[in-house]
Amino acid sequence: MTRVFNFSAGPAALPESVLRQAADEMLDWQGSGMSVMEMSHRGKEFMGIAAEAQALLRELLAMPSNYKLLFMQGGAIAENAIVPMNMLRGRSGADYIDTGEWSKRSIAEARRYAQVNVAASSAASHYTQIPPRDSWQLDPQAAYVHICSNETIGGVEYHFTPEVGDVPLVADMSSSILSRPVDVTKYGLIYGGAQKNIGPAGVTLVIVRDDLIGQALPITPSAFDYKLQADNDSMLNTPPTYAIYIAGLVFNWIKAQGGLAGIEVRNRAKAKLLYDALDASEFFSSPVQRADRSLMNVPFKLKDASLDAAFLKGAQERSMIQLKGHRVVGGMRASIYNAMPIEGVQALVAYMKEFEAAHG
Repeated sequence: MTRVFNFSAGPAALPESVLRQAADEMLDWQGSGMSVMEMSHRGKEFMGIAAEAQALLRELLAMPSNYKLLFMQGGAIAENAIVPMNMLRGRSGADYIDTGEWSKRSIAEARRYAQVNVAASSAASHYTQIPPRDSWQLDPQAAYVHICSNETIGGVEYHFTPEVGDVPLVADMSSSILSRPVDVTKYGLIYGGAQKNIGPAGVTLVIVRDDLIGQALPITPSAFDYKLQADNDSMLNTPPTYAIYIAGLVFNWIKAQGGLAGIEVRNRAKAKLLYDALDASEFFSSPVQRADRSLMNVPFKLKDASLDAAFLKGAQERSMIQLKGHRVVGGMRASIYNAMPIEGVQALVAYMKEFEAAHG
C-alpha cells in the first residue's frame, strides 16, 4: 500500500499509527465484541472513551478546572451562530477582527444575533497580514472580542495573544489548535472543528470559562446551549461518538510526540523548510507578510499562473495531492498540519526546485 502526502486543508491527514489502531479495533474494541460506532453513548465502554479523551486534552492544554470542555457538533460554521447565542449575556454587541475569509463568515453569521463592530480589518492589504494591535478600535462594552487565530485560506496566523482588557477573548482555532502550546487562561472561549489537527469531521471542540455560560439567548436550541451541554457532560444529545474516539487516539499520539511543545518544534521545522524555499526562489512566492505567516497553511503562487495545472499534475504524479489553492485566492496551498511528516515537505520542496529548473 502506498500512502500519498496529503496537503488538504481539511479534512486533513491523520497520523498513520492512529489509523492503524482504529483499523485494528474496528470490529472489536478492546474485547467488547463491537465497534465503537456501535456502542451506546451512555454505555460504560464509550463513557470511558469520552472521559479519557477529555482528560488527555485537558492535560495537553494544561486546562484549568474552571473551564468546561464540550464535544459538540456542527463545526466552526455552527459555532459562528452558537457563540453569540451564548456569549452576548445581556449585551447587544461584540467586536470582531477581520483577517480573512473565515473571519468574514463569522462576522456575517454573528450579525444575525448581535450588533457587530468590526474593530480592525486587513482587507486593505488583501488579507496578507494581521492588523496591528494598536490599530484596533475596541468597544469596552462589547460582550466579547472575536478573532480567527489562523486563516486557513489566506495563510495568516496570530503569533501573539491579543490583550483586550476585561472583555472575554473568543477564538476560532479550528486550524491551529494543538499545533503549539496555548495559554487557555487568556481566552474566555476557544472553539474549533476537528478536521485539521484533531480527527475526522464531525466533532467540534468548545473550551469555555464557566462563569461565561448560563445566559444563552431564549432562541438558543437546547443542543447548542453551553450550560445545558456542560451540565450533561456533552451528552444532552447523542455526540459524534466515533469522531470522539479518533480524537482521543490523536491526543494520545500528540502526547507521545512530546506534547504540544514537541509538536511545535516539528511544525516550525516544516514551515521553515517550505518558507525558506519560497523566499529563495524567483519562480515561487508567498503573499503573506513574514511576521504573520501561518505554520499550518502555506499559500504560494507560481510566477506564471498558466503553469499551475502542470505543477499540480506533476505533484500528483509524485504522490502529493490537494495542493490547489482555494478558489478565492488561487495559486497553491500546502496545509502542513501535525500529521504531515517532514518527509512530505521535503518531497514538495524538492519537486518545486525540479519544476523551477524545468520551467523557470
